[in-house]
Amino acid sequence: MKVRDIMVQPLVTVREETTLHDVAQTMLERRVGCVLVLDGAGELRGIITESDFIGKERGIPFSSFRMPQVFGQWFGHDDVERVHEAARERVANEIMSKPVVTIEYDETVTELVRRMIARDIKRVPVVREGKLVGIVARHDLLKLMAEGRR
Repeated sequence: MKVRDIMVQPLVTVREETTLHDVAQTMLERRVGCVLVLDGAGELRGIITESDFIGKERGIPFSSFRMPQVFGQWFGHDDVERVHEAARERVANEIMSKPVVTIEYDETVTELVRRMIARDIKRVPVVREGKLVGIVARHDLLKLMAEGRR
């Protein structure tokens, strides 16, 4: 099976200068777990996933303590709303993950899974001759099981 057989279209994209408020609205309206970030020429520059809005636990510099951080801001137990409020006008290129791991349209699903495991990623944009044509998320891999019986 090829990547093209399980990829999803159309893609949901935003521009690098799109505010995080608008990114969140787009993701909610389109019911997607990520958006691809494009520059002014339409080239892929990054990816923003729903996990970027949750944040990650990070080590505090020069300390053995760890604390949650979202949008580059440390927050305590009661500060999540404050951090999100302050970040609404930040733009996509400030928080997007880059570079983006992609896969070719005609590549095998086996290679896709290997890449996802090796890079510990959940979504992979699909390209064909250098142009974005789709995306595959872990959820789309369910098609492998569902296709077996009809």
